[in-house]
Amino acid sequence: MAFKIYTKTGDKGQTSLIGGTRIPKFDIRIEAYGTVDELNSNIGLIRDQTIDEHSKTILIEIQDRLFTIGSLLAADPEKNKMVLPQISEKDIELLEKEIDAMNEHLPEMKHFVLPGGHSTISFCHVARCVCRRAERCVLRLNEQHPLDELIYKYLNRLSDYLFVLSRKFTQDLKAVETPWMPRL
Repeated sequence: MAFKIYTKTGDKGQTSLIGGTRIPKFDIRIEAYGTVDELNSNIGLIRDQTIDEHSKTILIEIQDRLFTIGSLLAADPEKNKMVLPQISEKDIELLEKEIDAMNEHLPEMKHFVLPGGHSTISFCHVARCVCRRAERCVLRLNEQHPLDELIYKYLNRLSDYLFVLSRKFTQDLKAVETPWMPRL
């Protein structure tokens, strides 16, 4: 028999965590891992653009880490018996190394920049904004159910990575970086 994608178990507004606990679909835990999933899909949009292979490889690694974060957020910390993958300091160090490597070739920032200039750049900015929202959701969840701090540290660093990646693509695509000049 083929695997069915629909289970009908969520038709009344509840879903199951890893471990079997049923909670409302509007629970902050669902909001947190749902936003991480949304972020992962947005990173897929970036990866689908015409970009360099190294960036694609790093984005695939990031998507893998986001699936790990999603599984950690989807698990009931008290009832889950499954062994789940974890986020490590090395995952954060990879993002930092990539940010530093890209920054070596970018002009110094003197102003905030307006998102845009090319669809690839805009996809990076959308992903960055979703990443910040995911971080806020995870921090709110952490207030109720303490999490491994590496989860929100990773999301924080990832938003920085996505911003710097947008600037790298601005340079690669020879797009114009539009500074924000506040009207005072």
